[in-house]
Amino acid sequence: MTDSAVREILTSCDTWAVVGLSSNTSRAAYGVARFLQRHGKRIVPVHPSAETVHGEQGYATLADIPFPVDCVDVFVRSELAGEIADQAVGIGARAVWFQLDVIDQDAYVRTTAAGLTMVMNRCPAIELPRL
Repeated sequence: MTDSAVREILTSCDTWAVVGLSSNTSRAAYGVARFLQRHGKRIVPVHPSAETVHGEQGYATLADIPFPVDCVDVFVRSELAGEIADQAVGIGARAVWFQLDVIDQDAYVRTTAAGLTMVMNRCPAIELPRL
């Protein structure tokens, strides 16, 4: 995954489904979602509790979101992330972003073969200022 792929997602994706985002302020997803909002992105919390976070309505699953999503930002353990990537393909997302320490090479192959741009083991809150 190249800097150009990272840059493409950060510049072209406006609506970000943040999988694993809850109102738990001590979790990384909470801070990264706030960062994305501050940089003009619409965030969509995706968590089994479906709670509202940062003023945005939450949904229990990606399939429950009733509007298009550009990027699916994944804050779950690597062993669960591949299924989320497959769901992202299923809802027609344009990109998948696996956060730091979230790695699944097979999911990367499947997701990019389906035509999505994918980034693994990176954080948009680090990459946006860097690029």
